[in-house]
Amino acid sequence: MPEGQKEPIFVPWEELVAWVTEAQGVTEYGVQRQYGFGIGFYHPDTGEKYTLEFQTYGQPQAISNWEAIRAYMEYEVHTLKEIQDPLELQGPDDPPWEGVHVFRNARKRLHEEYREGKRGMLYLTGWYLYHLITFWTLPNRLVEWEVKKIKRMSRKSLPKSMAEWSESIPEDQWAKPSEELKRQSKRVLELQKANPQRPMTDIFAQVGEEFSSEASMTA
Repeated sequence: MPEGQKEPIFVPWEELVAWVTEAQGVTEYGVQRQYGFGIGFYHPDTGEKYTLEFQTYGQPQAISNWEAIRAYMEYEVHTLKEIQDPLELQGPDDPPWEGVHVFRNARKRLHEEYREGKRGMLYLTGWYLYHLITFWTLPNRLVEWEVKKIKRMSRKSLPKSMAEWSESIPEDQWAKPSEELKRQSKRVLELQKANPQRPMTDIFAQVGEEFSSEASMTA
């Protein structure tokens, strides 16, 4: 939604460009690094260029933002819960963020598993020591504070055209991905499955190089 306009812009998925930024500088407080995530596109009707960037706390978070969008758009995930609650620590009535309720649910599950013999005393002690070192529920309370801040900043209602566009449609009406996108996505999943611990940056870089080489050889 461009600033100053009333109607959103809808862009074909494969025409969207995304990037991660990293900047480093020296100040009186020492070396500081800044990270960000950005997307850009051309207006489908006017050809005008649009970009959007926002800061993140680190490179992994910037990449995670992109990976969440990519996986959702390419039908690898279908709900926010799959992304936001992989450990299933949120109850059916809990809000969809990692607030204090997630900490309490994790502690409750831990004690249940301990009573059932699934966890030992060493694991139980380690869990409490880790959370004491990381300031107990403070990280969760910071999440809740940030959510409240975001809600205060964005009280605008969703445009009707965007709400209509977001409604579910039959699968036969879904946009069909190109063969190139299918091949790239398949390759990303293959590399990710082969080494789940490998950083997504490395995987995307490898796939980009592989397909760039193919394009050069074809040309």
